[in-house]
Amino acid sequence: MFYKKNWIILIVAMVVGAVLLAACQPETVVEQVEVTRVVTETVVQEGENVEVTRIITEVEVATPTPGPEPEVEMSDDAQVLRVNLGTYPDIIDPQKSSFSNEISHLRMMYEGLTRLDGELNTVPGAAESWEYNEDATELTFTLREGLTYSDGSPLNAKRFEYALLRNIDPATAGEYAAITDEILGAPEWRVGEDDVAVQGAELVHESIQALDADGNPCTDYEQTDCRTLKLTFSKPAPYFHTVMGLWVVFPAKEELITEGGSNWWNSSKYQIGNGPYVLQSLEPFVRAYFTPNTNYWGGEGNLDIEYSFITDTAVSFQAYLNDEFDIITLAAEDLATVENDAELNEDKTIYPGSCTIAFMFHLEKEPFTDQKVREAFAMAIDREAWVRDVLNGLGAPTLTWIPPGYPGYKEGETHLGFDPEAALQAIADSSYGSVENLPPVVNTFSDTPRNRVRNEWLAAKWKDVLGVDVELNPVEPTTYTALTKDRETAPQMFRLGWCADYPDPQNWLSVYWKTGAFGERVAYSNAEFDALVDEADTTVAAEVRADLYQQAQDVLVQSSPGAFMYNTVNSYLVKPWVTGLELTPQDSDWAGSSNPISIVIDESMK
Repeated sequence: MFYKKNWIILIVAMVVGAVLLAACQPETVVEQVEVTRVVTETVVQEGENVEVTRIITEVEVATPTPGPEPEVEMSDDAQVLRVNLGTYPDIIDPQKSSFSNEISHLRMMYEGLTRLDGELNTVPGAAESWEYNEDATELTFTLREGLTYSDGSPLNAKRFEYALLRNIDPATAGEYAAITDEILGAPEWRVGEDDVAVQGAELVHESIQALDADGNPCTDYEQTDCRTLKLTFSKPAPYFHTVMGLWVVFPAKEELITEGGSNWWNSSKYQIGNGPYVLQSLEPFVRAYFTPNTNYWGGEGNLDIEYSFITDTAVSFQAYLNDEFDIITLAAEDLATVENDAELNEDKTIYPGSCTIAFMFHLEKEPFTDQKVREAFAMAIDREAWVRDVLNGLGAPTLTWIPPGYPGYKEGETHLGFDPEAALQAIADSSYGSVENLPPVVNTFSDTPRNRVRNEWLAAKWKDVLGVDVELNPVEPTTYTALTKDRETAPQMFRLGWCADYPDPQNWLSVYWKTGAFGERVAYSNAEFDALVDEADTTVAAEVRADLYQQAQDVLVQSSPGAFMYNTVNSYLVKPWVTGLELTPQDSDWAGSSNPISIVIDESMK
């Protein structure tokens, strides 16, 4: 298999792993900055000169921009919930983050104007109420009285005004920026040029208004009667109160972002939020330590929470057996061991998930510029076997994008199901005509020992069905995350997923696949799809809206930007002394993450 070209990354991964395993106690660490370089060189393969692109990640030691982390404030008898989160975040910035491990940190420290409860209903967060005008083109929030940040400083509507403006500002270049495009002028400012961008910016500043008790624009961040936030949309947006619970609205302080510079998010000094927890210490690639926010309006948490970043699930499983963690992800490879142990089996916590995992094909990188090739690779995947043999049942095969249990799920989809004969015919019908004419195909993946085995399984199946030798390109996990976020650096083929932000087809279709949104990573753009979701987004009649979204999903499936593979389940191991967990399908980071202040450790059960 094709491992040679990332030897530098593997060395870095081993060094980071050694740091993880050795870091049992808090300590001061210097900042480790990852530098990624793309190098193209000529090498000899099978007697021929071949150009090979290598992605090299090196860790440089530098003086941290924000300065040293403060000492962790904890009493001798503090209860600590120890969670292994896996991959260290690429970024922890409310207006720039998009991956679940990044959001997992942000939800601890911040809160939007609304939030989702245990039943995934939208309920008040920092706002006590909201109201639309008659045609849902205006939305007005009223903030709770007396809101403060964790440091006791006032939190008013102007802070949320800043968060929205920063999200839309093209200078921010946030991953989720398009999710607020309903705001009048937002798309023009965000992606427009010259006069269009200027006019868009002017409209946005008029369309996002923080107002005081007399209805006048607020003057500063200290104004305590600044409790109203009014939004004006370019079209009806009856779902937007739910969007205002997402991390793009989280009110990070403008002055701290400015003071901390481009790397501000990498220090607890500048992460002063309004959420249920306070980030006391952040050690890159090692741990994040949180304590309850005593100023949180919703109550105080019962314990401290510590995140660790061990990417190898075999290592985290052994640490769990040694009582070094309270919650970890239960990997498929460990399921049989758990089920054959009566005590461990009691810790098994499996419940419905909210994610769809797919193999993404970059539509601008050959051979996946050809739809027939994309169809061939999709039909060569035996999803039933993948779930049975690789995931050990911890998932469900799928051929569509929206998962079961969410509005818009289409039962009985058959397009591009496992069909070896049809897969070979699709190659023959492609512009390449045969497997022999295909350019090299490389599968890039997040490198862990178990991920190597899983991707070797896939490569073997593609070889069996299509006769294609797929090269394997393992990449250090945090670097992999960064690569897949950008159209220019996204690999030719890679595995990625989407987990629901809120239970609505708009979140699955418009937010991800509309031109300019997340599908941009693989250069997906379809005018027919865009027209359908645009109409659905502004339609109030529920049945008509649902039908439009279903038509859009059919167009998506037919155009095959990826091979939809399986829907996740949430599978975790949880120690018996961890009680009070509020579980939801959207716990894609760790069990009970949606409401950490409800969690209790029962010392009598230890």
